[in-house]
Amino acid sequence: MLRIGMAQMNTTVGDLEGNTRRIWEAIDRAREAGVDIVCFPELSIPGYPPEDLLLKPDFVRGNLAALDEVTARTRGITAIVGFVDRGNHLYNAAAVLSDGQRVGVYHKQRLPNYGVFDEKRYFHPGRRAPVYVIGGVPVGVTICEDIWFPGGPCQAEAAAGALVIININGSPYHAGKWRQRAEMLRTRARDYGVVLCYNNLVGGQDELVFDGMGMVFDHAGMLLARGKQFEEDLVVCDIDPEAVRRQRLFAPVATVPGEDGPIITPTIHVSDARQETKPPIVPQMASPLDETEEVYRALVLGTRDYMRKNRFTDAVIGLSGGIDSSLVATIATDALGAERVHTAWMPSRFSSDESRAYAREVAENLGVQRIDLEIDKIFQAFLDSLQPAFGGRPHDTTEENIQARIRGTLLMALSNKFGWLVLTTGNKSEMSVGYATLYGDMAGGFAVLKDVPKTLVYDLAGWRNGQKRIIPEGVITRAPTAELRAGQKDSDTLPPYEILDPILKLYVEEDTPPDEIVAQGYPADLVAKVVTMVDRNEYKRRQAPPGVKITPKAFGKDRRLPITNWYRNSLTTRPIMPGPR
Repeated sequence: MLRIGMAQMNTTVGDLEGNTRRIWEAIDRAREAGVDIVCFPELSIPGYPPEDLLLKPDFVRGNLAALDEVTARTRGITAIVGFVDRGNHLYNAAAVLSDGQRVGVYHKQRLPNYGVFDEKRYFHPGRRAPVYVIGGVPVGVTICEDIWFPGGPCQAEAAAGALVIININGSPYHAGKWRQRAEMLRTRARDYGVVLCYNNLVGGQDELVFDGMGMVFDHAGMLLARGKQFEEDLVVCDIDPEAVRRQRLFAPVATVPGEDGPIITPTIHVSDARQETKPPIVPQMASPLDETEEVYRALVLGTRDYMRKNRFTDAVIGLSGGIDSSLVATIATDALGAERVHTAWMPSRFSSDESRAYAREVAENLGVQRIDLEIDKIFQAFLDSLQPAFGGRPHDTTEENIQARIRGTLLMALSNKFGWLVLTTGNKSEMSVGYATLYGDMAGGFAVLKDVPKTLVYDLAGWRNGQKRIIPEGVITRAPTAELRAGQKDSDTLPPYEILDPILKLYVEEDTPPDEIVAQGYPADLVAKVVTMVDRNEYKRRQAPPGVKITPKAFGKDRRLPITNWYRNSLTTRPIMPGPR
């Protein structure tokens, strides 16, 4: 038997000292558990993704020095640790450390350059895929993307005799992605007749959240162990390499050429099989969360880590009595604790009594501070000051936006005075179509719901109320409204969200051409309106704060459209001018 440990770590980008200390601690725990090989996530020493820190030579040197410190801590155990290697190029690398020595290094071969990934900007691909004999068992090492597609280093290592392949990852979360991973891993393990150990990062890093959930599959594609979602963990599993050897006698793995020439697969002897036997363990098998709870947990973790890793202790939220701000306040409280969350009720002449009551009830249910800041006198002062310039023109979105900007100013004043981070409350549906005000409700440091469609906002609120009732039923059931003019409803400007959100998913996340959206049954005039609103508001989204990514394609790194853009889709025939700000 070979005992594998997978340390799901929450690293911090650039915290070389802190990440190294956490790796030491996990190595000690793994050794106490009788682990033969313990592995850590991709780029676990520098943190993932380090982005342009990689262009700083002192950062790369510091990461190499930290690896030397980790190496010295591996007495009596083998560790596979992610780091940045340096030669003629930089490499996304995994060091194989054993008994105080660096016995080998693997360089990632498949460098993703899509979605949130731009590894070709920094790294050079490797050409070697060594097989390490550890405890008498041939073991291959790969990094993340190397295993996502058939062939490549995974197949090369198996063909060269590897019975176990350890794959270390920094695989970002989106809803339901674990199922896609599991099916891919099951296929690779079965196709190449190996025990496949998949270890993943945990935690938030800017817009990204990593969900952990390491998995081990045997050579027949059977799941042997599964780690927790969104939590640090040490997943320990015993594997039987002899069962793999027996299958290999009848099902050898074919050797295939690499994409850029043959992959070199030397065998490196590290250690012989241990003679002592260990008492068997029951491998961990954490249960997956249902999809709504999964998203909620991602939002909580992403918010907590953004606050913590950027050294903010407290958050402030404009609490309007609506569904979005109520959900953001609830997520923030779950992330930080009630004593660290502050809310501001900022009514104008258009704010309803029921909104006031709902805002009060949410704050009381959460046990958070509520600050009352009336804005009507400030609003009137703006109107009086602008009256000579406006010359009796009728009220329109200008006056609505003034109210939002007053609120944004007050929230930023609280932020400046007390050091609180402003959490904005806009959702993905609003951000898509520009139903948000620059320097108003878009003002803040972190956008919790930036990638959450409005219909999902309601699902999340319902799920959280099912754990403990926080958000009043009236907030969930009443028609959405910004309350910036008398009798206003979102439906005055936008189609119903149950129609809008599917159109946005098709156009924004799946890049479906507008005419194909119409072919799916949506009215052509409605699709043209929605698409035009999305396209004309790119300039707004570029100025929005970062927020947690929970869908396959979020605004930001996932979707990089030019602001200056004269391309016309199949349903628009005239230039799309920017909308009201």
